[in-house]
Amino acid sequence: MLQVEDGNISLDPIFKRNFRLALVGGGNHHSFGVPVDTSEDKKKVTITHLDNYATSQFDCILHYMVEPTGPRQPNQGVKILLATSGLMNKQGSKGSPPKITQTGFSFILQEGNAQIWVLLIQYLEMCETLAMEKTDVLHFLLMLGSLELGQAYSTATLTETQIKVLADLRDYGVVYQRKSTPDRFYPTRLATTLTSGATGMRTAAAPSSHALTAVSGTTPAEPSPEDQGFIVIETNYRLYAYTNSPLSIAILDLFCRLGYRFPNLVTAKLTRGSIQRAIGNGITADQIIDYLKSHAAPVMRKNALVLPPTVVDQIRLWQLEGERMNITPGFLFKDFATAWDFEDTARYADEFGLLKWKDSRKRLMFVTHTDQIVDYLTRRDKQMSQGAR
Repeated sequence: MLQVEDGNISLDPIFKRNFRLALVGGGNHHSFGVPVDTSEDKKKVTITHLDNYATSQFDCILHYMVEPTGPRQPNQGVKILLATSGLMNKQGSKGSPPKITQTGFSFILQEGNAQIWVLLIQYLEMCETLAMEKTDVLHFLLMLGSLELGQAYSTATLTETQIKVLADLRDYGVVYQRKSTPDRFYPTRLATTLTSGATGMRTAAAPSSHALTAVSGTTPAEPSPEDQGFIVIETNYRLYAYTNSPLSIAILDLFCRLGYRFPNLVTAKLTRGSIQRAIGNGITADQIIDYLKSHAAPVMRKNALVLPPTVVDQIRLWQLEGERMNITPGFLFKDFATAWDFEDTARYADEFGLLKWKDSRKRLMFVTHTDQIVDYLTRRDKQMSQGAR
C-alpha cells in the first residue's frame, strides 16, 4: 500500500519491513540461505576443492554422453535426465548402450553455464513425475544463484522437496556436501553463476587436468594456452590434438579415426568412414566443422581461414554422399509371362502409388506393398477365366 503525503510517496510500514527482509534475506524467509560458521573446522573446504569437484562431476556427465560404455558412470538419475531431454537416444537391440544425439552434440559445444541450465530446465519439467512442487524447486535454484562461493550454508531451513533437489544437484556438481557434515552444503561455481552472465565452467575444450581455480575471491584462474585451442589440422586430413583430457579425446573419437597417443598429444585423421559414422549417429558436418574451428590452436587462428578449405569441403562432401542414397523397403516382381501382363500390373501399381521403379525391357518392377497387387491379379485372372468360358 502506498501513502502519499505532501507529494512524497512512502510504503506501508509492514510492507516496507517485509520487503527489506526479502531483499537482505533476513527474518524467517532465509531468501539467501543461512550461512554456517566454519572457522573452527579442522579441514577447510577451499574454493579450489569446490571447482575441482564441480569439474569432475560435470566431466563425468559429458564423458558418459560421448562414451556411454566408459569406466566412470553417472548416477541413474542423471542417465534418465539425459534420455528424457533428448541428449541421449536409446537405439539398437535391448541392452545396447545409448548414443549421443544431434541435440546432445550441440549441448557438448556449449559453455558450462548454458549446459547446466539445459539440465536444470529439464529437471524442472520432470518435477511432477518426481512428486515435487515446481515452484519450490525453482525457488531453491534461484536461491543458489545468490549464494557466495566458498561459504557453507545450513540445510535446516530447507523443505523436504529442497532436500531431495540438493541430493540430485550433487550429481551435477552444482553443490558439494561432506558425508561427515550432512547438515550443511557448499554451492560450487556452477551454482553461484546461475543467475549471472559469467561463465561458470570451461567448455569441453579444456582438459580435466586444468580444473578451474580461484586466484582472488570468486574469479576463475586465467585460461591456459591449451584452453584457448588445442587442435591442429593439415590439408591431408591429419589432426593433432595437444591435450591429455579423456573427455576431449572421447569427443574427437566421435568423428575421427584416432591414431597414436602420447602424454600431451593425440594424433588422428578425418576419414570418410569416421565422418559418415558420426553423421549416422546424428552429428552434422556443420557441427563437426564448428567444433574444429572453435577449438583450433592459436597457430591455426593466424590464418585468414582457420581450417583448410579442402578439409571443410571434403567433410561436407562426405555428408552429401550419405544423402544420395535413400533406402525404401519393398518387393521385386519379375518373371511376367507377357509384356501386356507386366504393363497392366505396373499401371495398377502406379495408380495406387505403390510403384517405385520398373524396367519394361527386363519386365521387372519394385513396389512398396504386395497385398493390393495380389488381390488385383487374383480378380483379373478370375475375370479372364470366366470370360474365356
